This record gives sequence, structure tokens and C-alpha cells, in this order.
Amino acid sequence: MTMATVIPAPVSRVSGEGDFSLTAATTVGGEPAVASYFAGLLGLGVGAVGEIQFTLGGAPAPGGYTLVVAPEGIRVEADDAAALFAGAQTLRQLLPPAAFAPVPRLGHWLVPATRIEDFPRFAYRGAMLDVARHFFPVDAVKRYIDDIAILKLNYLHLHLTDDQGWRIAIDSWPELTGVGAVTQVGGGGGGWYGKDDYREIVRYAASRFITVVPEIDLPGHTNAAIAAYPTLGDVPARPYEGIEVGFSSLAIRSESTYRFVDDVVRELAELTPGPYLHIGGDESLATSDDDFLAFIARATEIAARHGKTLIGWHEMGRSAELPSGTIGQYWGFTTPQEGAAEQTLSFINQGGRVIMSPADVAYLDIKYDQDSPVGLLWANGPTPLPDAYNWDPAEIIPGIEDHQLLGVEAPVWTETIATIGELEWLAFPRLAAIAEIAWSRRAGRQFAEFAPRLAQLGARWDAAGIGFSRVPEVHWLEKVDSP
Repeated sequence: MTMATVIPAPVSRVSGEGDFSLTAATTVGGEPAVASYFAGLLGLGVGAVGEIQFTLGGAPAPGGYTLVVAPEGIRVEADDAAALFAGAQTLRQLLPPAAFAPVPRLGHWLVPATRIEDFPRFAYRGAMLDVARHFFPVDAVKRYIDDIAILKLNYLHLHLTDDQGWRIAIDSWPELTGVGAVTQVGGGGGGWYGKDDYREIVRYAASRFITVVPEIDLPGHTNAAIAAYPTLGDVPARPYEGIEVGFSSLAIRSESTYRFVDDVVRELAELTPGPYLHIGGDESLATSDDDFLAFIARATEIAARHGKTLIGWHEMGRSAELPSGTIGQYWGFTTPQEGAAEQTLSFINQGGRVIMSPADVAYLDIKYDQDSPVGLLWANGPTPLPDAYNWDPAEIIPGIEDHQLLGVEAPVWTETIATIGELEWLAFPRLAAIAEIAWSRRAGRQFAEFAPRLAQLGARWDAAGIGFSRVPEVHWLEKVDSP
């Protein structure tokens, strides 16, 4: 039995007797970071010991937590703070929708007695945000971090560079932002993150136990870089505001290109405390096969020197010279296109693992239906909510098993998205479906059981001011204005 209001579904739950009464006088104690975070959400006091206690020790499995609600108090136990934080997200969803208001007004809230033991299926549970096609300022990224934290996602992949814009300051190549960041899809200017901006995003994500994975897409998707520094390309480039792909390429045989790769990766690695750095490798249609393989072999060797585990889109698996342990990110369809399965398996054969992001079910920028006001249709779209829920990452590519999967990620590309409101409307509720696939067991997963829990979460999104698509497959609760 799963909790009526919890997404992702927990591993087990046993109902108890009675209720815990939560009031404005309730205090929170235990592990400082999580206790302070949870107390801050509700305006509660923090002490060494509280009626709500977050305690290190007693996890049911790696990454997991135990949550016990009893009339005398609430206890969350886990072996580390990140897992305690996951337990805090479950506890949030046991509270009334009013608890999700930006400034909650505590009443006399009753939390039913229960015992939950829970742990994740996959270690990597991610969301990707493309800030290159349209630029999103720091505050918008922080809001999305808070949004995804509710769903126990723990990685934010930032697609920082593309043909339309370069979004991260690199001191050794200043014109990457001086020239390369001033455009975006459809015009209206662009933007970029200074190093302090990026550090603030990383810091804020870490406070929600989310790790930032930066991406510099190479050797294609590089028009903005070439427009800033013409010697980086064999073909002249001008600032670009369209949405076509596959027309740009770095100059593969130029030594300047590899100085550029070394400098960019070095500076970005210095800014990024997390273990991963993504270097793209997709849709390099303007690069010959020989040049692509030569570039990947040399660029990945350079990038790996800077101490990060590399991630690349699955086309990078065409190379048999990847640094050992390189992670492949599969973005093909649930029925793999020609060559995609073999390219993805190449990462495993070279000592790495795979992140699953099949575009026809996990890409959040695809329209929900033909009438969606924003979004695209290219990945066998539209993608209704049941399609986003009814797939499994271990059933896409024959020969890949759970232990060879690092996890699951839901990308959102921003060709048609310019505001945080448009982003949230496309991402939710489908991101909740992907989060459940990433966290919960495969056995017993059914959309008919998921939909009522999603309706309850929708009421909490309403209270939080998160706009989402009220898709017809769910009987959503009537929206109630905050008092």
C-alpha cells in the first residue's frame, strides 16, 4: 500500500493508530541542515530535540530512510543527510496542501500515524534544463531546483552552451559571453552566468541536496562559440536565433580547438564540486565520421585530466577510445533507432554506465497534445502523461540491466519556452511520472494507481503557485485559493 499523497511511491507503508498534531508550537530537531530546511518551510522552531526529529542512522537500504509518524512525534532516520532530505519530502506530502504555500499559515494539522521504509531504485535521478536556447536567470533556476526537490530528484543537468548562446563566463576566453551570449531563440537578447552566479546556483542546489552537472556541448552545437572566436571553426559563423540543429562544428584539426577545450573544462571543473561534467557529442552532423572520432578521443582525454567523470550523449559511444567509466546518456526512442543501442552499449563495454532519457517519453518539451500552446512534436509527439509513466529504463535496450544504469533524467529543451511559467507548465505533471520511474520499484507500477496520488500532489502544486498542465487523464482536485 502506498501513501495517497506521496510521489514517488515509497517502497512500503504500514498505517498506525492515531495522529500527530502539528501546530505553530511544534519544534524540529536533529541533523542541522535538514532540520533547518524543514523548519524553515513551515516557520517552525529548531532545537536540539524536537517533536519532529531527523536522525542519522537506521536506513533500510543505501540512499533510503525510515519515517515514523506517531501521536507523540515524528521521526525520520537515514544514514546521511541527503537521504534524510528525501524523507523530509515525503513528510511534506503527508501534510495538507496549505503546507506548500510560500508562507504557510499553520493551523491544527493532523498527520496520520504511519511507518514508511523507502529507498531509491537508481542513484541518479535528474532533470535537465536548457538555458542556451532561452536564457533563464539565477532566480528562475533556483525556483526549478525547489520544484524538482519535491520529487526527490538529486541532479540538475544544465545545458549551458549551444548554437544560440554561450551561458557561462570563461575568463581565458572572454568573448564567449561578450559575443556568444547576446542572442537566444527568436531574439530579445540573451544572457549568461558570471562565475559568482554559477557558484550561487551550485550552492543553492546543494542546499536541496541536488548536484549540478554542467554541459558544454562539443563538437557540434557550437555556433555561438565560433561566432565569438572564428578560429574555432572552419566555417565562419554569425549569431544565431533559429532552432535548426546539426550545422555547426569546431575545427577538428586545429590546435586552437584543443586549447579551448582544455581551458573551458578546466575553469568549469574548478567551479563544479560535483563528480560529473557533460561534454555533449550529439547531432554532430557537420562533422565527418573520421573527424568526430578523432575529436572525441582527444577531447575526452583532455577533459578527463581535470578530475571529473565525463558524460556524453549516446552518439559519443561511436568512439572506442573513451576514458574508462565515461557515462552515456541515451536520448533515442523507446524503440531504439539504427545504431543507438550499439552506441549506448559501448559505454558499458568501456567500463561506464548509462543514464536513460528516451526522447519520446522523457523529454518534457514535447507537447502534451496537439493543442499545447508551447512545446515541440518531433519525438513521436505529442507525449501524453500515461506515455511518460508507462515505460521502464531497463526495457529499452536489450542487454542493459538495472546495475548498469546510473539512473534516469528528464530533459527540457527551451526552443519554445521563455519563462519559468512555461517551463513549469510543460514539466509538470510529467516530471512526477519520470521521478517515480527513477525512484520507485517497477513491480506493481500502474497508471490507475498513480493518477489519484498525482491529483493530491496537484493540490499541493496549486498551493505552492506551481503552474502545471491539468491533463485530462487525471481527476484533478478543485483549486482552492489560499486564505
